[in-house]
Amino acid sequence: MHIVQELLFVILFGVAVYLFTLNARQIRKNILLGRDKDISDHPNERWKNVLLLAFGQKKMFRNPLVAVLHFFVYAGFLIINLEILEIILDGVLGTHRLFLPFLGVSYAVFISAFEVLAALVILGCAIFLIRRNILKLKRFISKDLDGWPRSDANYILITEIALMLLFLTMNTADLALQAKGAAHYLPTGNFLVSGLFAPLLSGFSDGALMGLERTCWWLHIAGILAFLNYLPYSKHLHIILAFPNAYFASLLPKGEMENMPSVQHEVQLMLQPELAAAAPPAENMPKFGAKDVNDLTWKNLLDAYSCTECGRCSAACPANITGKRLSPRKIMMDTRDRVTEVGKNIKDNKGTFVDDNKSLLHDYITEEELRACTTCNACVEECPVSISPLDIILQLRRYLVMEASSAPAEWTNMFSNIENNMAPWKFSMDDRDKWTES
Repeated sequence: MHIVQELLFVILFGVAVYLFTLNARQIRKNILLGRDKDISDHPNERWKNVLLLAFGQKKMFRNPLVAVLHFFVYAGFLIINLEILEIILDGVLGTHRLFLPFLGVSYAVFISAFEVLAALVILGCAIFLIRRNILKLKRFISKDLDGWPRSDANYILITEIALMLLFLTMNTADLALQAKGAAHYLPTGNFLVSGLFAPLLSGFSDGALMGLERTCWWLHIAGILAFLNYLPYSKHLHIILAFPNAYFASLLPKGEMENMPSVQHEVQLMLQPELAAAAPPAENMPKFGAKDVNDLTWKNLLDAYSCTECGRCSAACPANITGKRLSPRKIMMDTRDRVTEVGKNIKDNKGTFVDDNKSLLHDYITEEELRACTTCNACVEECPVSISPLDIILQLRRYLVMEASSAPAEWTNMFSNIENNMAPWKFSMDDRDKWTES
């Protein structure tokens, strides 16, 4: 019987890891559809961002109460997964609490710490469910989240509560079996949380308790493996991608835009025409801005997959606050949806993209949304995992202006004045100081 259980577990574990690996590789391929960009400078500062923003969740602590609750869920879920190592080894080797002989009396201390974290995860997730579904905070009822995104968040919170309850129930039944002296259930010492409830199960038979303990054990590990394979389809992929995204976050001063060397060169020639004769001819004219996801950089696409859909960016966006259509959260969600669609297109057509007559610009993100952006940088400043919706907006807007020649009349007049008069105003350089004569 034990061999059958071990075989079933190995098959379940192997299939789960295999499927997750396939999905992870596909997401990596999708991210690498973006343009190459070298982000290898200042490694010390980048590791500091990982520690402060990803591990330490520095930006979350602007709202201390929510930050502490989120930290319980985040830290609890990650740390409790250390216990998964023992469960996996128990499943493969057919043992029960493999680490107990090695840790001795310390074993109960570790499991008790895990149980306290599990209780805190349950508390945090319950409060977050209340905030989303009963209190209905404004950023959680936005139309950005209509349909699957809103359900996704609830599914994850409910799943985390269920997994933690299974863990605690499993330990409670285990302690009750220890108290009865059941075979294979060696004394571990009391556990801090489950020990409070174990006496309530003293009236159950050994068979019933073993059934409860084994059922919770299987559901707990199967639920975690299912959760692992749910991540690639969920906003909760940020649990993994927040760390590399924090490392590769822009280190430029806030609000500084990246120049295009080719454009900068043309401006320099305009200001100093005498340099034109010495300038080498352009070999390949660059594409200005971005129309579709393959025109964005791989970091932009990593941003899209790292988005937590928390809505802090949109809540801070002055355009969104004043009722305009722009929502930085939607920009990231649309980018992720489009790159996933493009990746599937390439996969279905054996490595070749077949034109689907769609693009990120127009089919997902409208000109109205892009032009509402004030480039104030509030969305970047608020994002807890260092995402930059602004960079995507600027690249799409650059394409509209420089490739599609699509700009409001006010912008066009300003561009014309800068080109002809080297200033935004419609005065020649000779007349610019005549106001002093009046």
